[in-house]
Amino acid sequence: MKFNLILGAALALSTLGAQAAGLDLSRYQLSATHQIDRLDNLDGMGLEASAVTYAADRGTLFVVGDEGKGVIEITRTGTVVGTMALNWAGTGSTNNDAEGLTYLGNGRLALVDERPQRAYSFTFAAGGTQALGTTPYATISNYSASNIGIEGISYDARNGSFVTVKQDNDPLRPSRGPQEVRAGSLSFGLGTGSTSLPILFDATLMGLDSLSDVQVLSGVNSLSGTDLDNLLILSLDSRKLVEVTRTGQLVSSLDLSGLTTQGIEGVTVDEQGVIYVVAEQAQDAGAPLNATSTLFVLSAPAPAVPEPETFGLLVAGLAALGVAARRRQRA
Repeated sequence: MKFNLILGAALALSTLGAQAAGLDLSRYQLSATHQIDRLDNLDGMGLEASAVTYAADRGTLFVVGDEGKGVIEITRTGTVVGTMALNWAGTGSTNNDAEGLTYLGNGRLALVDERPQRAYSFTFAAGGTQALGTTPYATISNYSASNIGIEGISYDARNGSFVTVKQDNDPLRPSRGPQEVRAGSLSFGLGTGSTSLPILFDATLMGLDSLSDVQVLSGVNSLSGTDLDNLLILSLDSRKLVEVTRTGQLVSSLDLSGLTTQGIEGVTVDEQGVIYVVAEQAQDAGAPLNATSTLFVLSAPAPAVPEPETFGLLVAGLAALGVAARRRQRA
């Protein structure tokens, strides 16, 4: 009996502070929902949210819509604190399809135009306009992917690298390329930009119907070791968020089908591991005329930590049981 108690206590001690691998998305639940201002006075800049990124040095989020009207800065509760218009003249873009956005630090952003698979780098200036035709850029892939091109980009501040995801393949038009996850370097320049983004792993391993965004986890304080290399990948068509290793191995997943009927297209995470996803406004026949894009906040309950008194009693009890067991052996 005492041996069983000792074993049980030892097991309890060994699991104190133990954590599941990675973020463990199965623990996450919706903690808040915030409507994003339509900004009708700025040509609807807040509509059709397609990407979101967290700025750790500002404590805010940046959001862009897939109409490419501009970038908006919002608080983590959805309040707009700044806007910057985008001017696409001279880029050759036919759709201004801004689908990827990532924060580089010190106010700098990288924004991706989906179809030409081109990433632009610039500094956010509230109230200003960014002329993309004269903005340094890098081309991620040298072919036109039409409407199944680059959907997400994420910056890893540890080494200045990037991860990108390409939405899907088109069986009828193989020239538009396959579903892809790439990782490597981007060097931005005016016609001199360069790219080294080899395929990271076979994207079909994840079994997702589409790839809508990607987020590195290297900035999450609670993670360590190889967990810092993990990625969050969002799938609009599968309505799922997955955490995977850089070899494509599934770590955990979260079903988003019950979250909203809106199209969820962007994901990011802050240093506390809180996840933020954005969805474009409802656009079906019954949608209200004043429908807005939405920011959803997903968080995980903090793991239970024993009170110091409880921990002390457990240790003392384990020690007492050990002494008693040794006395019985000597007897």
